[in-house]
Amino acid sequence: MSTTRIKESKSDENGGIGMLKLDVRLTLTEEALGTSSSSKELHKEYIASKAPDAKSTEEEVAALGVDAVDEKGRTVFPRMAVGDDDDVPFVYDYQLKGFFKDAAKMMKKVSGSECSKVRAYKQAIDGLIFIDQRKIPWMAEDGTPAHVGPTCERPLRASTPMGERVAISSSETVPAGSHLDFGIILLDKTLLPMVKECLTYGRLRGLCQWRNSGKGTFTWEATDHVKGYGA
Repeated sequence: MSTTRIKESKSDENGGIGMLKLDVRLTLTEEALGTSSSSKELHKEYIASKAPDAKSTEEEVAALGVDAVDEKGRTVFPRMAVGDDDDVPFVYDYQLKGFFKDAAKMMKKVSGSECSKVRAYKQAIDGLIFIDQRKIPWMAEDGTPAHVGPTCERPLRASTPMGERVAISSSETVPAGSHLDFGIILLDKTLLPMVKECLTYGRLRGLCQWRNSGKGTFTWEATDHVKGYGA
């Protein structure tokens, strides 16, 4: 991975606190699974209400699309329009921030890691690190909008008072090779090493559902130099 040249903002005299923006591309090495409930009512009553940065519940429910209720219990990707294509799967900005929290939590356990140097990492990610767009569409390898691939079905096992139970879970997928392009805004430039370390962690544990099995893993690259935000 190529290194990035950092262009400092003009706030160096303010104790080193500046605004930086890192433009990145995340490319899936394994397919990613949808995380939204295909039941609009369930999504409205529970999942969307738990989204910490959601502008409105109705926005998320509407993004599921008219065909999302075809299979109750199935998890799907919300849809958005890209050009003339109005059926493009996407992820929300807060899902990426959730990834950073998950990655930082794990990497903080590694002695000497960049994440271990940031004490209140959750507060830092909540208040000092932002994604520059609300909805980030999945794009195919050739640069056209991506579309959902084959459904991923897998067994879920649980121990209950009635004994072992097995259920089948089903999710929409986007294929390996699909990518996300977005910018990461940092209000404190000293957090840049932690951000890069978290992104690199995505090679081992990635985005969306069933990531413990290796689904949703990705590589990343900077698509522009780190620059002073607004420069």
